[in-house]
Amino acid sequence: MADGKTASRRGSRRRFILGGVAAAAAVTVAAVRRGDHGGRHDAYFRTLSEALRVAGVARPALVIDRARLRANVRALTHTLEGSRLATRIVVKSLPCRQLLEEVAAGVGTNRFMVFNGPMLLETARWRPHGELLLGKPLAAAEVASVCDAIDAPGPDTQWLVDTPERIRQYAAIARARNRVLRVSVEIDVGLHRGGFGSAADLGAALDLITGLPGLSFAGLMGYDPHVPKSPSPEKAYDTVIRRYRESVEVIRARLGPDTSALTLNTAGSPTYALHARDTVASEVAVGSAFVKPKDFDTRTLTHHVPAAFIATPVLKALNRTQIPGLEPLAGVMTFFNANAERAFFVHGGHWLAQPESPPGLEFNPIFGRSSNQEMLNGSRSVVLAADDYVFFRPTQSEAVLLQFGDLLVYEDGRITDRWPTFSVSA
Repeated sequence: MADGKTASRRGSRRRFILGGVAAAAAVTVAAVRRGDHGGRHDAYFRTLSEALRVAGVARPALVIDRARLRANVRALTHTLEGSRLATRIVVKSLPCRQLLEEVAAGVGTNRFMVFNGPMLLETARWRPHGELLLGKPLAAAEVASVCDAIDAPGPDTQWLVDTPERIRQYAAIARARNRVLRVSVEIDVGLHRGGFGSAADLGAALDLITGLPGLSFAGLMGYDPHVPKSPSPEKAYDTVIRRYRESVEVIRARLGPDTSALTLNTAGSPTYALHARDTVASEVAVGSAFVKPKDFDTRTLTHHVPAAFIATPVLKALNRTQIPGLEPLAGVMTFFNANAERAFFVHGGHWLAQPESPPGLEFNPIFGRSSNQEMLNGSRSVVLAADDYVFFRPTQSEAVLLQFGDLLVYEDGRITDRWPTFSVSA
């Protein structure tokens, strides 16, 4: 009798343990399994799809929403209102003459930041009286080549220097061509990507520039895109302002108290709004904020909206995802991720972009990426067929906008224009 009771208790414990294991396993599976995130295009992308279809677009294209672009221009001008900060447009982020014209007219500026020789020359041809500032130091050979390609005096160009050696190189280029090159000095305000990082080093650089024939000091450039991504953005921004203020004081001590004629450039799209409230600079550089790629979804740009999308047609819409060599595991993969059930192959791919619409599309990490026919996975809830459009949102605008030929301009439910981009350059 006792033995029977003992066996019964042991059996109960065993069932309890097994039940607990089963429950834990069920909870684990539930936690690991991914639910269905699929759907169809919303009204915006349905209207955009119809506009592309009417326009006969049958290959990958970069679409600029003109209304949203103008809304971003208004967002910037409203933010800077009353700050006395000028705007310098970053050309590499908007490498298209008509796009730059649209933004420059809306902002009311003739100032542009360029980052390589080809774009400098192209901008100079378009805006021969533009005010150009280099956004990074160029190799001496490229500076010499550009100087030889532009007849003096050319556009108002400020070259960027970041080391004593580069200052000497640029001075030699100027003397060899009997020119005076205006140079701005890159200062390190916390990004730690080069430039002069101390008051002593900046002072020595100013002494070198003013002491060498062929050079004229034009101002400072302090770039601070690290601020929103820092552990403490507030402290990072305070450091930017402190270091910039220290640099301006070095200039005043060396060259005199009046800095009104100098270019004191700072910011970037993620931080321009911060400088509107408190800065010692005279201008901010902004480019990507006008089209707001995905990497610029920061709390400092919540007043801007996405205005650029990649559109590409679906070539193949398959009801089942099969990975070569792993075909028997298709059901298991779908069990753990409902969004892996179907496969869609689109025209082109492997861009610096993420799927935007319809919702629930994902890249397949096992199948891999493709620049020819990108595979996207989706659930049964994804409403897509061959010849429908998939929309991606670029993660950045520089380089990406040069990959599709003419930009397609979307306005009032139609594709209204095609804007040629600049020549491809790195």
